[in-house]
Amino acid sequence: MPEKAKKFKELQEKHEYNSYQEDLAFAKELNILRNDFYYQMIDSKHISLVDFLYQPLDLISGDAYTARRIDNHRTFYLIVDGMGKGLSASLTAMIMTTFINHIIDKMIEHDSFSLDILIKESMAYMKPILLDEEAVAVDYILFDSAYDTLSYAKFAMPASLMQDKEHNVIKIKSNNSPMSKYQRDYKIDEYNIKDIEKFLFFSDGIVENMTSDGVTPYENYIEDDFKRSFTREDLKTKFFSKIDEAEDDITLIFINRIPFEIATSCEKNFNSTLDNVERANEWYEELWNEYSDNTHIAYQAGVVFTELYMNAYEHGNLGIDSKTKHMLIDNDTYFETLKATEIKCTKKINVKVSVLKCKHTTYIITQITDEGEGFDTQILSEIFRNAKTFNGRGVFVSRSNSLGIYYNSKGTSVLYLHKI
Repeated sequence: MPEKAKKFKELQEKHEYNSYQEDLAFAKELNILRNDFYYQMIDSKHISLVDFLYQPLDLISGDAYTARRIDNHRTFYLIVDGMGKGLSASLTAMIMTTFINHIIDKMIEHDSFSLDILIKESMAYMKPILLDEEAVAVDYILFDSAYDTLSYAKFAMPASLMQDKEHNVIKIKSNNSPMSKYQRDYKIDEYNIKDIEKFLFFSDGIVENMTSDGVTPYENYIEDDFKRSFTREDLKTKFFSKIDEAEDDITLIFINRIPFEIATSCEKNFNSTLDNVERANEWYEELWNEYSDNTHIAYQAGVVFTELYMNAYEHGNLGIDSKTKHMLIDNDTYFETLKATEIKCTKKINVKVSVLKCKHTTYIITQITDEGEGFDTQILSEIFRNAKTFNGRGVFVSRSNSLGIYYNSKGTSVLYLHKI
């Protein structure tokens, strides 16, 4: 082999090896970032939608986050921002996040979760690891829906934002200095969130990013943009329209309690039959004709409805799993099996369509609920990481044609949104 061709082959192999290692590193990073709410709603006292934006500047991120369901009424969120950029910041963020998730797993296992102990133990663990001049910015956030409280310990993180029912924006400022190896004390504060509708937690990569004029940081706009955003997608669009490029790692958690009490709703139950699949689609289409004359959005909503209603019918109430479905299709016995199975099924499918007006924008919120056994919604993580996966393809199509889909914790109810 000529020397030039040999060197080219070596470079190519080295590039392929590096790419492989980078893919492994990013996959490991995603496994460390535990998220119990991947395309889930919180369905305790209120229905809340939880959305995340995690965008590392480089492959190895100095930011990390965690979102955990502690029990039926408590949820915990963590954001870690390592000092500086590069491998050192990434190692700090990932080590800390891994340890905190380990402690949470043990606490959940023994029904002994304590925010105070979690902070104390993670500080003690990190002190020997941190360098002399190193500091870490951290958000520890605990929601308790039973008491409508938000408990938090913020270590030099940007002020979090909340919006109440009167559209006032409240700032939750840091109550602790940056975490360092010499820190001894910390403070946990509590806020009553009974009248709060929206929450925004984020690292400094959002607010310190310069806007397109090269002079003004996005910090000058975030409060107003948050106020005018109903979903994470709204805020994301506003943010990226104001900047030229991201200058740092970006981590953002957007939580929105759906105010169904001010919405106009229409609700209907359907029997679990193939005939009612068609009837439900016709009913839904007629509703959309009343709500909007935008045929494109109506078509998208119809695509989502067909996919998710069919899932409720065949997978939910009839209990036919994906593996069995594919086998039946291969054997050309799929529809015969549906007809035979539905004869013995008395379970219903409930469809609720709500119209919610927020200032100058109207949202259509559709919720489909079956009476099946549900499914482990964590499998959605794998589906959305690999859009080409055949199993769950309908869920991916549904997400692509809506502002977001959100399952309840049991996997028996799914909610999705469109803006008109």
